[in-house]
Amino acid sequence: MDKTIIDYIIQFSIPLGTILGGIILGWLFKRFIHHRLKKLTEKTDWKGDDVVFDAIESHIVLWFFLASLNIASNSIPFLNDVYLSYLSKIIVSVLILSVTLAVSRIGVGLLNFWAEKQGTDLPSTTIFVNLARIIIISVGVLIILQSLGISITPLLTAMGVGGLAISLALKDTLSDFFAGLHILLSQKVKPGDFVELDSGHMGYVQNITWRHTILMERTNNEVTVPNAKISAAIVKNYDKGDPSFSIRVAVGVSYESDLDHVVKITEEVASNVIAQIDGAKKDAPAVVRCFQFGPSSVDLKVYFRGEKYGDQHPIIDEFIRQIHKRFKSENIEIPFPIRTLIHKNDQQ
Repeated sequence: MDKTIIDYIIQFSIPLGTILGGIILGWLFKRFIHHRLKKLTEKTDWKGDDVVFDAIESHIVLWFFLASLNIASNSIPFLNDVYLSYLSKIIVSVLILSVTLAVSRIGVGLLNFWAEKQGTDLPSTTIFVNLARIIIISVGVLIILQSLGISITPLLTAMGVGGLAISLALKDTLSDFFAGLHILLSQKVKPGDFVELDSGHMGYVQNITWRHTILMERTNNEVTVPNAKISAAIVKNYDKGDPSFSIRVAVGVSYESDLDHVVKITEEVASNVIAQIDGAKKDAPAVVRCFQFGPSSVDLKVYFRGEKYGDQHPIIDEFIRQIHKRFKSENIEIPFPIRTLIHKNDQQ
């Protein structure tokens, strides 16, 4: 074999071996050291360390590769100082980009952890996740440009002037965006809440994006409402504070009925329903009240407490079934509507 070829092989084998060794070392570090440390952090009470280790896991081999490439670059043949400078800038740029992506995941993960600890769902919405990522990645890109020797001052100035023009052209979009931030920060509604708007729309809040709030009706129809309208609307939030609410069921008995006996039987049936139905609030006994003298019956009202909106349907269904059967066995009449008409004929 020609001696020149052997020299080339020897010259290239050192940097290639260094790079390959860095990749293997990174894989070993990820497979054994990082994996063992991650197992230890899973046993701690603080979940923030789990977020950090999960975020950097996919970047470990890349970081070792970049470090080994930087070390090997000085021994790569035919690379003069100019090319070494370019390669160094590329390595730094890729490293900053990788760190930025890892920090972005850490930031979003820690926000989610903080929100969960505070009992809110702010960062879980699309608007907060995207906003956090955009801010972190933008800072990373500016650092990359600065490391490449590109002055970011004119860029920031141009972005300021351009931002003013864009804000005028997209005022409705920006109005929805800031309205979405206001909704989330004020906790007027949050994902999972069942709400009713003054427009009549009702549904569960699925998500709050940068432009719309998405409601899912109980009929599985999706309603998309602009954030600005949600912010200005009168909203009834069934899950704000105590999500339980009153359920009212009307009952009518004949005028010949013993009302004390009727109330006693109704309370017994209501207690059975509360014990049997999951959606009924167990620590809130039903209340039975005589309400009015109706056209053909004495009207009573029975008040239950449901755990949340939507639980009223099985409660009402079960109560009507049981009260009808119990009244029948107790000979308590549920009268039909009766109307007496008196017709007078004028005799000439």
